[in-house]
Amino acid sequence: MTYDGGQTNEPTSYALRPPHLPPPPSVPPTRHMVAPEHAAAVTGRSDDGAAVPEPGAGRLLGGRYRLVGRLGAGGMGTVWRARDEVVDRDVAVKEPSAPDHLGAREREIVHIRMQREARAAARIEHPSVVTVHDVVIEDAKPWIVMELVRGQSLADLLQEGTLDPREASRIGLAVLGALAAAHGAGVLHRDVKPANVLLGRDGRVVLTDFGIAQVEGEQGLTETGAFVGSPEYIAPERVLGRRPGPESDLWSLGVVLYAAVEGVSPYRRSNTPATLQAVLSAEPQMPSRGMGTFGTLVMRLLRKDPAARPSVAEIRQTLESLAAPAPATAAATRVYGGGPADGGSRWMPPVLHRNRRAQFGLGGGLLALVLVIGLVLADPFAGDTLPAGWQSRPENEVLQADVTVPKEYKRNEEKDEGLVWFGDPSGVFAIDFWHRARTGSDESGSSETDSSESGLAADPVALKKYYEQGGADTTEMRDASVSHKKITHDGLTGFEMTVDYLAYTDTGENALRHRFHELWIPEPTGKAAPGPTEKAAYWHVRVEMPAAGQAAKDGEEIFEQVTEGLKIHSS
Repeated sequence: MTYDGGQTNEPTSYALRPPHLPPPPSVPPTRHMVAPEHAAAVTGRSDDGAAVPEPGAGRLLGGRYRLVGRLGAGGMGTVWRARDEVVDRDVAVKEPSAPDHLGAREREIVHIRMQREARAAARIEHPSVVTVHDVVIEDAKPWIVMELVRGQSLADLLQEGTLDPREASRIGLAVLGALAAAHGAGVLHRDVKPANVLLGRDGRVVLTDFGIAQVEGEQGLTETGAFVGSPEYIAPERVLGRRPGPESDLWSLGVVLYAAVEGVSPYRRSNTPATLQAVLSAEPQMPSRGMGTFGTLVMRLLRKDPAARPSVAEIRQTLESLAAPAPATAAATRVYGGGPADGGSRWMPPVLHRNRRAQFGLGGGLLALVLVIGLVLADPFAGDTLPAGWQSRPENEVLQADVTVPKEYKRNEEKDEGLVWFGDPSGVFAIDFWHRARTGSDESGSSETDSSESGLAADPVALKKYYEQGGADTTEMRDASVSHKKITHDGLTGFEMTVDYLAYTDTGENALRHRFHELWIPEPTGKAAPGPTEKAAYWHVRVEMPAAGQAAKDGEEIFEQVTEGLKIHSS
């Protein structure tokens, strides 16, 4: 049922073979104990519109388990939602199956592994290990009856975006507990990966799929030349054929934590051999969305030498400290990240991660701290009411304005460009302020058009065309949807512009849309119009955010507070 990190249609729980695999199953593979909101029990409609029952639905196993509908299918089996008619509860039933190209002996191994999976899980007592209720022999095959976890897998969740380090730590702490219980019972999981971590709707985290677990005292099933597990999550000692220990599962946990905040395993490559080579030799960079204590722990878990990895007790202590809840005061401090050292986010858009304004350093943090102390002593808006966690600060030298921003955001400036920007520690949002003073068209006096939005006049028509053509150098974005409206800000006439777009390099089916929400204020009226070679002055405010979901709603709240708090100085 599991898939590796190189090719999505290559099974991982039996010998690697040349690419003579059957087409992927018609039902999209999902984790086997996760119940979607509405599990389908029909496959379609007949010509007269009547529902056509799903093949196998309604079958009774062991005289008590009635199959309702398939929850998922993969290379090693099918998982059904079923009803236990004896105790009147929903359960998950795992039906073993093997690809057509496997021989009789390999099919037998699939069945033995299923039985071992049941025994391995049954001997582990921990709330984060799935409960096995029964094993029913039907058609000479073992059908495993398990509890039904209602929710989704971590792999499914990561399709929507990355996690912040705090949530990743919470999940990792539960998985660690399951692994410690398994190791105490003499069981090595050997296939720890996001697809095998189930997230219940009640917040429960469950480690599942002990199908390739190694149980102490039982003979191994792997034949010569066979390979089990998912290459991008497998420990290097296992790649080298050495005897694995509990440290091998901890390595896999480290890769899961890395993928949780970065969205992908650091060892994923385009094919299995390249992935295995990366596991053996590649030294990944510290996760940029989970630096500090979190990143340090992950990098220690990914040490090539098993003896150099931290102990369970040390891992638990670190994850507990990182998973501890922190107070949230406003949309800007919603738990997208844990703070300056723990940056990361479930909604982190790749375009922000690549954007230079999303990369803030210790120097910017120190400067922000100094300015915050100054504002405590003399706040020009001390009488104003601000949301908790926000501050007003003067930016006279660069912007000729006062701005309102979240306190924890880190300040950076590019004075020559008239730019001051503030970075959200989690990387989800960025707040940019420009002040473009009246100047010649460029330093050389040329009237040639600038290739960035800062070189454009505050003209909504020209800006709309600029964004629709791809932004900076026409390679910043694609498929942009642009809208604008006139507004009045402190008696000054301007306009708001909303740009929803895909990053130019994001071409996958699951590419996330991003948003610029902007405020443009041309130079106040009453001043002489610019000459033919001059550019008019303007103020430009932008909040960068995801274009959908809760993060988009929070981004709009940030935009509203930022624009409300902008105080332009008249000269």
